[in-house]
Amino acid sequence: MHNERKITEDMYLVGGSDRRLALFENVYPIPDGISYNSYLVLDEKTVLLDTVDKAVSGIFFENIETVLGGRNLDYLIVDHMEPDHCAAIGELVLRYPDVKIVGNAKTAAMLGQFFSFDAGSRFVTVKEGDVLDTGRHKFSFYFAPMVHWPEVMVTYDSTDGILYSADAFGTFGALNGNIFADEVDFEEKLLDEARRYYTNIVGKYGVPVQTLLKKTSSLEIKMICPLHGPVWRENFGFFIDKYAKWSSCTPEDNTVVIAYGTIYGGTQNAAEILASALAEKGVKGIKMYDVSVTHPSVILSECFRASHIVLAAPTYNGGVFTPMETLINELKAHALQNRTFALIENGSWAATSGKQMRAALEEMKNITVLEDTVSVKSAVSEEQRNSLCKLADELAASVIAK
Repeated sequence: MHNERKITEDMYLVGGSDRRLALFENVYPIPDGISYNSYLVLDEKTVLLDTVDKAVSGIFFENIETVLGGRNLDYLIVDHMEPDHCAAIGELVLRYPDVKIVGNAKTAAMLGQFFSFDAGSRFVTVKEGDVLDTGRHKFSFYFAPMVHWPEVMVTYDSTDGILYSADAFGTFGALNGNIFADEVDFEEKLLDEARRYYTNIVGKYGVPVQTLLKKTSSLEIKMICPLHGPVWRENFGFFIDKYAKWSSCTPEDNTVVIAYGTIYGGTQNAAEILASALAEKGVKGIKMYDVSVTHPSVILSECFRASHIVLAAPTYNGGVFTPMETLINELKAHALQNRTFALIENGSWAATSGKQMRAALEEMKNITVLEDTVSVKSAVSEEQRNSLCKLADELAASVIAK
């Protein structure tokens, strides 16, 4: 049964949510599900903005049919060609054979990669700043390459001041009846998932995000409609400020994240001693994560939030403990910058993980690694405890100085 939601006088949310999917992109855990947003505008010409993942295509087509009420679908605007937003295009064309598909030249090329129907005869190619006039509404297009695919664009409806933002301003999590960000305690309930979404899906492409923010800064925006997560109709400054920080790798909080790997508990004990010493010196908001237990997408997100990061790992097979190695590779792949790192290594006979972690971090841009690595031999000795307290002094002074 259809379940469309009216957002404005003539615009509807016609997508759906999936709470069964365990891994988004078969990588990122989504314990609260995911929404696939699509928007349908009723004007002299009808306009659909993006489609949905196959998982929710049933309710999607029921919603479209209900909202159209027997009318034809005139235009499909494709802001993003990733399958979680374009998978239903093939069936849409079968159901509405006269529909025109609006996109840029890169969109057209990707259509041919995903679908075998004749897209050329129905494709309307737009350039940056072009306007699609559908009667009351005027849709203009702003290209956003690598946010986070090369064909991405956003669509701005100047009539109602709505920015259809593609994957920008998205959030992990299904929509639970409340479709607007102001209907939930976003900062308390959803900000962490918004940050995790940004840092893992878009995070590497901070410069293109900055470019998009500049492009759209002069627009009179009254509502932001992303392809995942809630719709924004107030307090845009809060979320835009977060995007400005995330995309420029500016820490949100002056605090410490401690990510540790442990086999028999020795390295965890060292991390716990450090955390206690930091707290005693006035550092607030410390977070600790066991890299064998917590998914790297969560720790990556926390590393984008915090100003200082401690990596503590045993030596394993002559290298870095493998879950920690995975985390470091994620930090590098997502181009984390402007952070201060401290290192703790452990080894019962040949501790080399500190040297290897340092070498990996030094391949990253704008990263400071504190000079002294605390080296534990199996279990923390009194001498090593003193070294941890000294490291806490150095970290706390750096955190508070910021």
